[in-house]
Amino acid sequence: MENPILKRHVPFFSYFFKLKIAQKKLPSNLNFFTSKMDQKIIRLIAQRVGIQEIQVSNTIGLLDEGATVPFISRYRKERTGSLDEVQIEAIKDEKERVEELLKRKDTILKTIQEQNLLTPELQKRIDDCFDTTELEDIYLPYKPKRRTRAMIAREKGLEPLAKIIMKQYESDIERKAHAFVNEMVESVDDALAGARDIIAEWINENEKARSIVRRAFDSGAFVTSKVIKGKEEEAAKFNDYFDWNEPLKKCPSHRLMAMRRGENEGFLRVSISPEGEDAILRLKRYFINSHNSCADQMELAVADSYKRLLEPSIETEFANLSKEKADEEAIRVFVDNLRQLLLAAPLGQKRVLALDPGYRTGCKLVCLDAQGNLLHNETIYPHKPQEEVKQAARKISSLVSSYQIEAIAIGNGTASRETEQFIKKLHFDRELRVYVVSEDGASIYSASKIARDEFPQYDVTVRGAVSIGRRLMDPLAELVKIDPKSIGVGQYQHDVDQKKLKNSLDKVVESSVNLVGVNVNTASQHLLTYISGLGPMLAQNIVDYRKENGPFNSRSELQKVARMGAKAYEQSAGFLRIPDAFNPLDNSAVHPESYYVVEKIAKDLKCSIQELISNEELQKQIDWTKYVTDKIGLPTLKDIQKELAKPGRDPRQAIKVFEFAPGIYKVEDLQVGMVLPGIVTNITKFGAFVDVGVKQDGLVHVSQLADRFISDPSEIVKLHQHVQVKVIELDLQRKRIQLSLKQVPQN
Repeated sequence: MENPILKRHVPFFSYFFKLKIAQKKLPSNLNFFTSKMDQKIIRLIAQRVGIQEIQVSNTIGLLDEGATVPFISRYRKERTGSLDEVQIEAIKDEKERVEELLKRKDTILKTIQEQNLLTPELQKRIDDCFDTTELEDIYLPYKPKRRTRAMIAREKGLEPLAKIIMKQYESDIERKAHAFVNEMVESVDDALAGARDIIAEWINENEKARSIVRRAFDSGAFVTSKVIKGKEEEAAKFNDYFDWNEPLKKCPSHRLMAMRRGENEGFLRVSISPEGEDAILRLKRYFINSHNSCADQMELAVADSYKRLLEPSIETEFANLSKEKADEEAIRVFVDNLRQLLLAAPLGQKRVLALDPGYRTGCKLVCLDAQGNLLHNETIYPHKPQEEVKQAARKISSLVSSYQIEAIAIGNGTASRETEQFIKKLHFDRELRVYVVSEDGASIYSASKIARDEFPQYDVTVRGAVSIGRRLMDPLAELVKIDPKSIGVGQYQHDVDQKKLKNSLDKVVESSVNLVGVNVNTASQHLLTYISGLGPMLAQNIVDYRKENGPFNSRSELQKVARMGAKAYEQSAGFLRIPDAFNPLDNSAVHPESYYVVEKIAKDLKCSIQELISNEELQKQIDWTKYVTDKIGLPTLKDIQKELAKPGRDPRQAIKVFEFAPGIYKVEDLQVGMVLPGIVTNITKFGAFVDVGVKQDGLVHVSQLADRFISDPSEIVKLHQHVQVKVIELDLQRKRIQLSLKQVPQN
C-alpha cells in the first residue's frame, strides 16, 4: 500500500529517494521507503518551527502543489491549522535547508565511496544526521585536503610512530623513534616532529576535540578589534574600535558589523577566541592519560593542533556564525522597517499637486489626477537666487484651481522646509492639506527602466516629482517600483548577505501587496507582479488585456487573460479587487471558491448579496455553524464574516498631516533643551533616527527611548511615527544631534 504522506510530498523527498536508490541499488519506486524517515524530517521541522507535525505535513503539501505563502495563510487555514505567514515562511525555509542538507549528504557519501571507505556504520551515521556542523565533523577525516604537514610525515613512514605515541604506553619514545630515522628523516627530533604533525591532524579531525573547543568558544569567546598600524588617520571613522574587546555573546549585531566593515576596508584586524588556556587544558585532559615521554609528545601535539588547526578552524566557524546572526538581525530590522514603510497610510485617490523642491534649478511641479496620471508639469523659482515669488504663487494658485487639486505633496529633500513655508502662506479657493513626503529612492526610480517605460517623453526631474505625488496617494503602489535597498531604511544593508537580503525583502513586498490587495483595473504591471500566483508575464498580460478590452467587470473575466490557468487564477483571484463589479464580492477578500457560501446565506435570509453586505442586522442573524462543511470550516467562515462587515477594507491607517516647528530650518537653529515635533525616519538596533526639520536627522539612542530598559527600539517607535523629542546634545562641527523621548509627553 502506498504511503499517503510520501504521495503528498514526492517533490520534497524525491532527492532523498534518488540518493537511497543509488546507494542500495533498489527498484525505483516509493514503496520500499517507509514513513520512518519521512516522519523524522517532518518531526524535525515541526520542532524547529514549534508547531504540530500535521501542520508541517499539510503546509509542505500545499507548497509542493504550487501554492504561495500569502494564499496558504489567507485561504487554506483549515489545512494548516490557521498558521500565519511567518510560520509558513519558517516551514518553507526549513524545508529548503533540509533539501540542501540532503544534497550535501549525497556529495559526502559519493566522496567517501570513491575512497572505498564507506562502511554500513558510517553510512548510517550520515543518513541519521540532520545537523550541518555534526555532518561536517563526520566528514572531516575523509575530506580531500591540499598537501599538509601530516601528509608529508605519512609519506616519510611516520604514521606507525604517531600511533605508538597516541597509545602512550612507551616510556622511552626517543629510543623507539630511532627506528624511523632514514634518508627521508634526518634525526629523532625530525621523526617525533613528523609524528606530532600526524597526531595534531588526528586531534583536529576528532569530533570530541572539536566539540571541546566549540564549547570553550561558546562559553568564553571574546571579539577583539585592533587598528592596523599606520592606518589610524585613514580609519578615523572606526576609532571606537581601534582597541576593542568584549564577549562575543554580548556584542550587538550593529557593533559586530561595524568592526567587520572596518576589517573589510583594510583598517581593522578582528579576531574571535576564548580567553586564557582553558580550551588547551580541556584537550589535554581528554587526550593525555599517562605521565611518560609519550605524554610529553602528546602535550606538544595538542598545543600545536589547537593553535595551528583547531583554533583557526573554530574561529572561522564562529566568525561565520556570528556574521550570519548579525546579518539575520540586520535583515530583520530592514524587513520590519520596509513593511512599515510599504503599509504607510495612503491619501487615496485624490487630485494632487506634487513639488520636488530645489534652489538654483527651481521646484519641479506636476499635477496628477485621482489615478496618478500626469496632467501637467512645469518649473517654478520661488527661492534664491531667482526669487520669483509672486510669479510662483500665481502659478500655484492657478494650477490648484484649474486642476481641482485636493492635496499638495512636497518632497523632503533640498529646500523642502522653505517650499513648505512658501506654500502655506498662499491663499487658495479651497481647503488644501499640505504633506511632506519622503524622497528616499525617488531619484533611483526616476532613472529606472520602469520610469522610462511609464514616461518616455519626460526627463528624470518630472518623473521624480510624479513619484513624490504618487507616494502620497499610495505609498505601496509606488514603493514597489524601487529597489528596497534604495529606500533608506535599515542598517548595514550593503554588508549583509545580499542574496538573503533580496529574498527577505521580496517576501515582505509580496506579503504587503497581498495583505492590502490591488485594484486590477488601475494597478501597474510592476504592482501586479507581486500578487500571489502572477509574476511578470501574467501581470503584463493583465495590463495588455485591459488596454485591449477595457476594465475588468468581474473576477471570472480574469480567466480570459492569456496564460491565466486554473492554478494562477486560484492563487491570485482573492487578492485582486474590482470596485465597480456587478458582484460586490469581487471587491472583497472573499475568494471566488467561497462565493457559493455567501450566495447560500443570502438565499436563506431571502435577500441579495448587496443587501447582506450593507445590512448589519441581517449579518447578525447568520448562524455560521450551519455552513461548516468538509470543504469549508469556521476559520474561513470567520474571514468571510469580517469581509461582509467591511468588504475591501484597506488595512492601512488613515493619513495624518504633520508640521515641523516654525523657525527651525538648520542645525544652528537648535538649542539643547528644545522640545520639537519630529518624524521617525529609520529604526536600527541601537536607536531611532528622527527628522526635526533641519535636513540632518537626529538620533534617539536606545537608552533614550524610555525610562525602562529597551532591547529593541521597535517596541517603542514605528517608522513615520509622529513624536515629540527633546534635544539633549549638539555637535555642530559633525552636525550630530542627540535626541530623547524620555519624560517628553507624546500627543
